[in-house]
Amino acid sequence: MAFDTTIRALGDPTRREILRSLRTGDLTAGEIASRFPITAASISHHLNVLRDAGLVQSERAGRTIVYSLESTVFQEFVNQVMTMLDAGEDRGGEEP
Repeated sequence: MAFDTTIRALGDPTRREILRSLRTGDLTAGEIASRFPITAASISHHLNVLRDAGLVQSERAGRTIVYSLESTVFQEFVNQVMTMLDAGEDRGGEEP
């Protein structure tokens, strides 16, 4: 997982809201799109960014695509953030 890619993906409020929606369970692309006042094409773009960052996975079920959280990526991301925070504490919280 590229840390920068994940940070960029999380930088958009719509993508963060999509991730929040997926915390309660898998959703189809249509179910996700129905929660937002933007075009289906825009939702598709956001889902592609999240998938490319490894934050969600998709699976085709007939004519629909079902999205779910990729929890192992979240765990790795949190571990990287914690490592960065620990390194900052080792320096006494000072900037490099």
